[in-house]
Order: sequence, then structure tokens, then C-alpha cells
Amino acid sequence: MVFRVSIALVAALVLLAGIAPGPFNDVVQVALAEVVRSVGWMYLLIVFLTLSFLLYLAVGRFGNLRIGGEDAEPDFSRASWLAMLFATGMGIGLVFWGAAEPISHFSKPPEGLAPQSVDAARAAMRYAFFHWGLHPWAIYGLIGLAMAWFQYNRNGRGLISDMLQPLIGRHHRGAVGHAVNIAAVVATAIGVATTLGFGTIQIAAGLQRVFGIAASVPVQLTIIAIAFVLYMASTLSGVERGIKWLSNFNLLLAALLLAAVLVLGPTGFIFDTFTTTLGAYLNQLVTMSLRMSPFSGSTWVADWTIFYWAWWIAWAPFVGAFIARVSRGRSVREFVVGVVLAPTLLGFLWFSVFGGSALWAQITGHADLLQALSSGYETVLFALFDSLPAPLLLSIVALVLLVIFFVTSADSAVLVLASMSTDEAGDPPLSRKAVWGVAVALIAAVLLLAGGLDALQGMITIAALPFALLMVLVMVCLYRVLDLEYQLERRRAQRARHAVQAWIEREMAAQEEARAEAARVPEGD
Repeated sequence: MVFRVSIALVAALVLLAGIAPGPFNDVVQVALAEVVRSVGWMYLLIVFLTLSFLLYLAVGRFGNLRIGGEDAEPDFSRASWLAMLFATGMGIGLVFWGAAEPISHFSKPPEGLAPQSVDAARAAMRYAFFHWGLHPWAIYGLIGLAMAWFQYNRNGRGLISDMLQPLIGRHHRGAVGHAVNIAAVVATAIGVATTLGFGTIQIAAGLQRVFGIAASVPVQLTIIAIAFVLYMASTLSGVERGIKWLSNFNLLLAALLLAAVLVLGPTGFIFDTFTTTLGAYLNQLVTMSLRMSPFSGSTWVADWTIFYWAWWIAWAPFVGAFIARVSRGRSVREFVVGVVLAPTLLGFLWFSVFGGSALWAQITGHADLLQALSSGYETVLFALFDSLPAPLLLSIVALVLLVIFFVTSADSAVLVLASMSTDEAGDPPLSRKAVWGVAVALIAAVLLLAGGLDALQGMITIAALPFALLMVLVMVCLYRVLDLEYQLERRRAQRARHAVQAWIEREMAAQEEARAEAARVPEGD
């Protein structure tokens, strides 16, 4: 039922956007404005609560509990685990926004700051850290930990509805559970398609920059078609081969590109930017987390922060399910540190290198990235490369990186969407993977046709709303089951201690009795 209804809803979305892209985009923008006006604050509050909850789990009494049970061992090395988390979680986004977002904030800064000022540059980096830091990974971590725990510790099916079982009881397998799973699947499909749309736009811009191929709609559709073939081939090879190998290779390639820009760019400026921005980010974390603009009427928070939080929330079922699949054997503390803190630091380094280099190039006059920004966010990265040595080589590496990030994100999404729309645990059937592979490609294509980035951003914010409310219930349920497991482990530990103590007492009594018996025996005997 979940599969049939989800596919029907996705097909209806594709049909509407494909037949009437203009009116479809108009409706999306009207709905988006209403959502932001009425409940935009709720996104900020729920995401901040999620981060606080995850940090509590990491440092609190549940930290030593283990996914899969006390004797469970990890299925992947820590390096491969982190590589898959990073590549699946936000790979394309980092490449797309790494230079473009700080330059955009520098041009149109938040908090009423003067455009293109020193304060605007500081705020640009601080908000880039904020949008790609602890908060998105906390969203992923919450859903990933909940799905992993219910799947491996409570014999769940790996479905979103299973996480609500402590609250809704047996209804998690009935109509209520089906509705929850359908909402999660549709939100995930739209979220993944949005990211693939961003990737498609930037790959097309890179092809135009490097090879002179015009970034037209037919070229974008061709990119999606080629990527479809690649990610379906990777998906069919399984997690142990395709996704794992591509993730490891892509992390290495990303590290090489990062190192190249770090060395060829303003190295000292980059490290100064990293340390200064990290301090400002930590100092103003709570203020940024809860900042709206009710008095100024500015739409900046809605255009950026609320969109980002909705984007991460829509991705959460997909990324969470994938994280759960590869995280068996990790303790709660290790899981939170690995999923929330480690990728956050990598993201900070990435934005310091690319965003810092972009701001330095703009401020010092080495490149006119504001002019590139006027042509589209997707052009800023390649314009930055033009200001560095070996621009063609850097652009080619970035293109390869984008394509592989595209494939790793899509093949993971196809696997997870098929699993989330199947009642049985385990690997979903091949036919279901194929259907979702086609659906993801179609959604990305029609949303691009319907209005480009505007339609993509609007749909993601709207689709994430029901799942944002669901996250609150997930926190309640996860706390309940972790507390139950903690109490059970305490009782088991107490029984074990009592058994050991009783054994010691028996041994001591036996030894005392043996000594007493020896003392009663005469020496001559």
C-alpha cells in the first residue's frame, strides 16, 4: 500500500509540473509564502531542540548503549563509515554552495548589515558554518539513530512508522503507520530530487565553462539521463560494492580538490577564516538558531535558514535510513560523535577553503565573483577556479566530483526509497529499486522544467512540514526505548554483580571451611 500510494502521489506531482510548469510554480510560491509566514518559526525551534537532544544523548547516561545489542560489532571500518556518511549526507550541496553561499551572503547579508562590508564578510562565513554545521547533522543523526535502534534492537522493519510504536502501539502497522510512511517516502523523493536538481545545474555550468557546451535544458535532461544509468548500475551492485567504493573514492577526490585549493589559494587567510569563524559560530550558536525577523520584515531567514532546515528535514528519512543501515555495532556516543561532530568539522574546513578563497578573491580584486553570481549560483565555483593556477584541471576534478556525488546520493536514495516502501525487512526487490530510480530522475527533471531553483526550493520547504512535526514524536519515542534499555542493562549488571559477589562469598566460605578443617587435623595424622 505504501509503495502504490507513494508512487501515485509522485506521479501526480510529475504530471502537474510537466503539463503546466508555470501555474505549478505559481501555486508552489503562494503555498511557500503561507508556510513561512505561519509556521516558519517552528522549523527553527524543532531543529534546535533536535540538536540539544542529540548532544544530551552523547554526554548522558545512554552513551554506552550499543546499536544491535551489547555484543554487536560494526560492519564497516570507521573510515569507510565516515566516508559513506559524508558522501551521502551532503556531498553535492557542499560543492554547489561552498563558494556560492558566502559570496551571496556577502552581497546580500543578514542582520541588516551593509552589503560587501567587513561585517558582511564575517557574517557570510558564520552563516555558512551555521547552515552546514551541527544542525543538519543533528537532524540526520536523530532519524538515523532512531531507525537503527528500532531495526536492530527491537526487530523493526526499517520503516519510519516503527519509530512511533511506543506512542501508537500496534497502529504502527496499520493505517496510521501507512500514512506516516507515505509522507516520509514522498518527502524523501522530493528532497533527493531537489539535491539532484542542484547537482544537474552545476554540472551543466561546469560543462559550459570547461568544454563550451551551452547549459541548456536539453543538456540538463541529458545529464539526468546519464546519471540515471550510472546510479542504477551502482544501486544494483549493493552497498558493499558500488556505494562503499564510490564513497571512499569520492572522499579521496574531495580531499585532493580541497588540498589543491588550500595550497593554491590564500592559505594563511583560509586558516585565519576558519579559526575566527569557528569562534563566532560557537559564540552565537543559540542566537542564530532561533533568529527570525518579525520587526524588519526581511525574508532572508526564510530564503536561507528555513529553506535549509526544510531541505535537511526532507532528506532525513533517506539519509537516516542509510545511516542506520551502515551503523550497526556503534555505541550511542560513538554514533552521535561520528554522525554529528565529525562531518560538521569537515564541512567547516570545506567552507573555510572555498568560501574563504572566494571572499578573498572578491575583496582583493583577484576575481569578480559577484558578476558570476548574477549569472547563477552554479557559476561561482568555476569563476573562483579561473582566479587560481591550473583552472582547467580544478574544474575537471570538480566536475568528476559532482558526478560521483550525484551517483552516490542517488543510488543510496533509490535503495532507501525502495526499502521504506516495502513492508518486509531486508534488501528490497529489484523491480522496486528500478521504479524509484525512474521516479527520482523524473521528479528532478520536471521540477527543473517547472521553475528551476525557485520550484525546487519551494517544494522542499512545503514537503518537509509534516515530517518536522513527526521529529518531535520520534524524540519522545527514542527517549522511551533508550531509557527502557538502560534500565534493563542496569538490572542485568546488578544481577551479574550479585552473582559474582555470591560466587566470591561461596569461595571465601569454602576456603575458610578448608582452613578450619585443616586446623582440626592432628599433626601426627
